[in-house]
Amino acid sequence: MDKQDTIKTYEQVNREDASAHFRVAKMEDYYELRKGKVDAPHRHNYYTVLLVKHASGRHIIDFKEYKLIGDLVFFVSPGQVHQVIEYEKSYGYILTFSTQFLIDNYIPLSFIEDLNLFNDYGVWPPMNLDNNQRTKLENHCEEILDFYHSNSKFKNQAIGASLKLLLIYCNNLCTLSEKDTQVIQAGHSILKNFKNSVEQNYTHWHSSAEYARYLNISTDHLNRTIKSLIGKTAKDYIQTRICIAAKRLLYFSDLTTKEIAYQLGFSEASNFSTFFKKCAGISPSEFRKNR
Repeated sequence: MDKQDTIKTYEQVNREDASAHFRVAKMEDYYELRKGKVDAPHRHNYYTVLLVKHASGRHIIDFKEYKLIGDLVFFVSPGQVHQVIEYEKSYGYILTFSTQFLIDNYIPLSFIEDLNLFNDYGVWPPMNLDNNQRTKLENHCEEILDFYHSNSKFKNQAIGASLKLLLIYCNNLCTLSEKDTQVIQAGHSILKNFKNSVEQNYTHWHSSAEYARYLNISTDHLNRTIKSLIGKTAKDYIQTRICIAAKRLLYFSDLTTKEIAYQLGFSEASNFSTFFKKCAGISPSEFRKNR
């Protein structure tokens, strides 16, 4: 069995209704339901949007820690390991939806992929909001809540349309400047194919040159394209993906450092230890000890 299976995984979007593919709730209600108890680090098989109005705490996503404060929006992709730690009751909205919800509402997966929102592996920080932006998003969430608790004939379609508008509004707040539009359009297919190939091959391809050959472009072109779209080079993205996989295995499994090194494609455990210390700032044994 894959040792990563020890990570707690939530399969159901709505725990009250196994057949549902969408859920919206208020953070304060969820806090009361859990009686303030902090959940263990876990992952979901669905998308999560967290609009925070007021809070005090921490939000850890794939071992990268962010302050949990007001006027923020977090976007968590399926498979990302995260943990919300609240020092007091938080106020805001939690929206969760699955790929099936997108399909049911004729929203292509390419729509989600084209957004600058659900980016894995620490590529995109939470979105900061001003008062006007937060109010607009609150209004979207309240509208979705109204539909969610209604008995409208086209309830799910209305939620789907409202969710799409909310995501478009968020995307417009963080989209790159107009002068970069052509670069985005030209490079998006490269970024999409690159990210997919990294996900499939990061355990044995560690260099950007290998991915460039696979995509039939030069290494320089790959790096410039990825850098222009996500602010990181292809090499940075690859190394971040490997580092997060290593952290998950060190944190959640009992595999030895040597076993983890081989599982992630390192020929020698010492090479893995050097790589990990460079990307994480501490050795694998120190990371495991501190968990």
